[in-house]
Amino acid sequence: MTKTRRAHTFTPRAGVYRITHLPSGRTLLGASMHAQGMLNRIQFQLTTRLETPSTINGHHLKALQRDWTTDGEAAFRFEVLDELEPDASGGVAPDDLADLLNLWRAQLALPPESLY
Repeated sequence: MTKTRRAHTFTPRAGVYRITHLPSGRTLLGASMHAQGMLNRIQFQLTTRLETPSTINGHHLKALQRDWTTDGEAAFRFEVLDELEPDASGGVAPDDLADLLNLWRAQLALPPESLY
């Protein structure tokens, strides 16, 4: 299969993702219509910290950016926890994604002080 054909048949997977700062246990838990793409985006934002003022200057969650800058990439785990199967039309209902995120919040029962 050619690269172009793969791109045309690629379907982003909606799901719940988690980023964990291993030394502290602090966690960013979220949901996205393209969970792996969101993890890639966040990782890019964290690594793209410029010394001069710019529209691209790290991640907007300052505590997350501070931990990344201090401890580096090796101190983090990026993972997709769960994915939703697309319905017959190939999509996912936003309410289903929100429900899945709430299920993971309840299952993990993370204390507020451990969240970014």
